[in-house]
Amino acid sequence: MAKTDNKKEIARPVVGLALGGGMARGCAHVGVLRELDKNEIPIDLIAGTSVGSLIGGAYAAGLTPDQIEAIALKISWNDLGRVTISRLGFYDSKRTEDFIRANFPVTEFEGTRIPFGAVATDIQTGKMVVFTEGSLPLAIRASCAMPIFYTPVLVNGRMMVDGGLVGHIPASVARMMGADIIIAVDVNSQHLPIPQPTHLFTVMSQALSIMGRSTVSYLYTDADIVVRPQIEHVRPDDLSKAREMIAAGEEAALRVVPNIKKMLEPRKQGFFKRIFSKPEYDKRRVTMINE
Repeated sequence: MAKTDNKKEIARPVVGLALGGGMARGCAHVGVLRELDKNEIPIDLIAGTSVGSLIGGAYAAGLTPDQIEAIALKISWNDLGRVTISRLGFYDSKRTEDFIRANFPVTEFEGTRIPFGAVATDIQTGKMVVFTEGSLPLAIRASCAMPIFYTPVLVNGRMMVDGGLVGHIPASVARMMGADIIIAVDVNSQHLPIPQPTHLFTVMSQALSIMGRSTVSYLYTDADIVVRPQIEHVRPDDLSKAREMIAAGEEAALRVVPNIKKMLEPRKQGFFKRIFSKPEYDKRRVTMINE
């Protein structure tokens, strides 16, 4: 998909994709992207939280679903972090930045083919932070920094951690960015019981999942379509099932494609007509949206 001409008029609703957090379960996002591409569903902007920012950022940066799948099938946790001696966490995630720089076609928000926002949490204020400018690797690293497991990421003097703390499905962010229709992908709101944790990593991940479940109805408010791949049986740290989760994402997206196409049909009152351009944000490196 070529980068949208800022002067091009879109005679249809602007479609936003909101990709939620879920660690390894985020592999299912790849299958959703592939099915949307296959059915020629336009994606005009993307908001991503945690692993959703990694997958969404890769797509916005220019990688195809097939290329992202190739990365998902070979990535390991060692590619994303290393053990560190710190009072703030067990792992340093600087490797996440290095991995993104080595694999993404562009590494600045300004170079993405479509608008993209990465959601993180300011651990001191408890507020949501949306990155829309500057370094993609730094923003995605901050969005994926699970507390206690990974050390917080310093950005302009602020400590950033996983965006899942303030909402693992960023539908409201996609709305803020200008979407008329929002497709939200939820890979982490599993039904109880969930798999028994095997170590600290899964304890933390499933704690976030439980927190997210209590607010999921609120998080769905801005979503017009919710895609929920059936991957409850997969542990959040299990990258070995990447291929299976990608297939589950394809199946889940295929079920909602007819509804999305209906939403994109011309309306009796006429088409949506908007001049599509990157949203104008506060020019700070990070943008607070909950102030």
